[in-house]
Amino acid sequence: METLAGLRPRLRPDVLLSEPLLRGPKTVHLVKDPVGGRSFEVGPREGFLMARLDGARTLAEIGDAYAAAFGKRLGEAHWRHLLQLLGGRGLLASDGHGLSASDQGPGADPGRARAERPRNGLPRGSVRLVADAHATATRLHRATGFLLRGPWPALLLALVVAAEAAQLARLGELLNGVERVFGNPVLLAGVATLLWFSTALHELAHGVAARHYGGRVGEIGLRWRLPVVIMYCTVDHYPWLSTRRHRIVVAAAGAVTNLLFLLPFTVWWLAAPPGATREALAGLLFLGSLQALAMLVPLPPLDGYTIVGQALGATRLAESSRRYLALALRRDPAAAAYPRRARVTYTAYGACAALIAGLLLTALVLLATALLTP
Repeated sequence: METLAGLRPRLRPDVLLSEPLLRGPKTVHLVKDPVGGRSFEVGPREGFLMARLDGARTLAEIGDAYAAAFGKRLGEAHWRHLLQLLGGRGLLASDGHGLSASDQGPGADPGRARAERPRNGLPRGSVRLVADAHATATRLHRATGFLLRGPWPALLLALVVAAEAAQLARLGELLNGVERVFGNPVLLAGVATLLWFSTALHELAHGVAARHYGGRVGEIGLRWRLPVVIMYCTVDHYPWLSTRRHRIVVAAAGAVTNLLFLLPFTVWWLAAPPGATREALAGLLFLGSLQALAMLVPLPPLDGYTIVGQALGATRLAESSRRYLALALRRDPAAAAYPRRARVTYTAYGACAALIAGLLLTALVLLATALLTP
């Protein structure tokens, strides 16, 4: 360490390092190079070291902290390997604190990686609607970002809960409204148009919330899988947003916006006299609420799955749960290698996912029966 102890290497400021996340039997950190577009995983020890390569601390100081945390001191060979690995990926800053740009090796790529977009065809494809999606999200945030601050989130959630409670209390009327909507092609087309507009707001809400918490919106566009055409909004760097709470808010923003979209229709429905208009509104409210709440179901690829994964501090939760439960059911010795937190997390999620799937199937059968029975 005599030759390296005084070095103060620094990760490039734009390199993204996530908090510790559970994946399978391991804890990992997600790392992304925004310039090269590459991402990979590192273990907790590597993540500990990378988080401290700030250009202010020497390798000797970082080594002391590492020894205190993990009970082992790194030798010069370990440091050289780490610095060569990070330098080869172009992740170290060339500002005189550590390796220079020429030392970083052929892996450094100063250009932005450009992923090839799949060709559009009639059955499926996508098209961007705006040239600069982040600038569009910024403009929308200027107009609506206040709703994510102060008392507004609590007030809006209270209104949504009150509206859903009012609808639940009159569930029979809502089901009659659904029957009326499906029996009238004009009403069905109108309700479908409003719900499509609601899904567009859903996507934009993800982007505005991400912009509010420092994320970047990559694309806003249309995607089609005929006969379905939907709007989409991609959030770059989502796993690296500053806190877990912020990531949960971004994931939930779409469904909450769907329910907020229904608030004026709820007021109109409650005030409308019995008749065709009230029945049409009832059908819209039931289908709109069903659409929004379905997005909160904790099954992939829905928003609820993302929320649960963030709340549990896990990545690829469904995949890891399936693998662990398969091992556990076979009594494979590999299941015992999972730490207690992983065993509890994957068992609980697997059981809840199976229960939710059963409840959803039952609800669909009951709903179909209610709609088809005179």
